[in-house]
Amino acid sequence: MPGPKDLDPSSSPRAMIGAELRYARENAGLSQAELGEPLFVSGSFIGQLEAGTRRLHLEYAVQIDEILNTKGFFERNCRALARSKYPDHFAEAAEAEAIASGIREYAPLLIPGLLQTAGYAQAVFRGGRPTATAGVIEDLVTARLERAQILEDPTTPLLWAVLDEAVLRRQVGGADIMVEALRHIAALAKRHRIILQVLPFEAGAHMAMGGSLKLMAFEDAPSLAYLEGLGTGRLEDYPGTVTSYELTFDLLGASALSPSESLALIEAVAEDYSHEEQP
Repeated sequence: MPGPKDLDPSSSPRAMIGAELRYARENAGLSQAELGEPLFVSGSFIGQLEAGTRRLHLEYAVQIDEILNTKGFFERNCRALARSKYPDHFAEAAEAEAIASGIREYAPLLIPGLLQTAGYAQAVFRGGRPTATAGVIEDLVTARLERAQILEDPTTPLLWAVLDEAVLRRQVGGADIMVEALRHIAALAKRHRIILQVLPFEAGAHMAMGGSLKLMAFEDAPSLAYLEGLGTGRLEDYPGTVTSYELTFDLLGASALSPSESLALIEAVAEDYSHEEQP
């Protein structure tokens, strides 16, 4: 029986690796739990690797090659997949985001990456990397806009964003950039491509004051939660932990303005910025 082919990581990274892992495991006559045992991981973790919702790390790839006698296939392709265009702390979350059926996100300070315009993204990256070359900034903006292409599908993934009012009020890149950015997300909401809410200042204290939150759901795998801080990020898959973050998001949505009220506020703030553009 012919062995699996090496994969081109630019085509469909983890889904193809996962399919090959499932093929090799089943060919070896092992269950997910039996493969996970010598790796000291659960059968459900192996299932997540096979579904493509978790990244296969090098240490596991080497052991899997030994267990399944795949002659270095997973190690080679794991090394190739590790060459991500995203920062290390975000790479795994970005790959999961690309295959999610639903994304719910709370943004405390910035418009979420999937909803940013080129001008807004450039201002964000320049503010965070004041000494970076123009080429570096351009590459970062390009990668961010490529992520947003998942919204070109008319229905999938379902994206539900709750923006803190601070996102609207913090002027990133100048008034003209803010007008374009806010009108962009308003247009997505008016086309019913996204669900959009604003958490107003008057809502007071809430459960997510410590930072941002992204929840990702999948058709054939458990949900994941991603939390990000300054130069760091953490992907959570423990069901109890993810459930607690889901409750946090539900409460944020309950405290936020309705979608129609949120849209009206966003458009009003954009209009205010447009007046600042006038001489």
